[in-house]
Amino acid sequence: MALILHLETSTKICSVALSLNGSILFSKVDRNGPSHAVQIGLFVDEALKVAEEKGLKIDAVAVSSGPGSYTGLRIGVSMAKGVCYGAGARLIAVPTLLLLADQVKRSLTLPDDALICPMLDARRMEIYTALYDAQGNCLKPASALIIDENSFSEELRVHSVWFVGDGAEKCREIIKSDRAHFEEDVYPLAESMMPLAEKAFQEGKFENVAYFEPFYLKEFVATVSKKQIIPTR
Repeated sequence: MALILHLETSTKICSVALSLNGSILFSKVDRNGPSHAVQIGLFVDEALKVAEEKGLKIDAVAVSSGPGSYTGLRIGVSMAKGVCYGAGARLIAVPTLLLLADQVKRSLTLPDDALICPMLDARRMEIYTALYDAQGNCLKPASALIIDENSFSEELRVHSVWFVGDGAEKCREIIKSDRAHFEEDVYPLAESMMPLAEKAFQEGKFENVAYFEPFYLKEFVATVSKKQIIPTR
């Protein structure tokens, strides 16, 4: 089995982990807000020191590949590429919504016919989402969706649906159904990437380090505060 460094920066939480043979050797999480550019370098240095002390070499770097925060994803992927070049390691991409669904599948006991709907906040009433069954199979691929009272009504007629992630909070008051369950305080974490990353390593599913880009889902749009706009005459 491989020694894998895991990086997760797709939300306001930044986390790094190191795993070997199905065990976590190192894990660090910063929940204090989007300071990824500072924290991830510190965490990666700590993880690499753990590997060095054990006389181990990084075989692969797994990075949460999106969708999610545009800036966060760029920071995570840039760091992953740097480590890959420096260590001669392979690059593994872990889709963020799949990671969320896998975390829920492993942490909760769900009915066999339940559905898992990971949600990442995309500002206003928009979310990044996908749909999985209780076994982790993808039923609907990632998309950007504006939530209204009819969202997921077809699924909720038949199935219990677990809505998870930081995008689920703003949906609780809109999606009304006895079959709707909300797990809001669930974020993608680096240490939870281990099962998906190890599976990808075993199957030889690696990315091209030079050309890999995060899955942004939609283009980044920069905004300027109205307070900073220079008035015109």
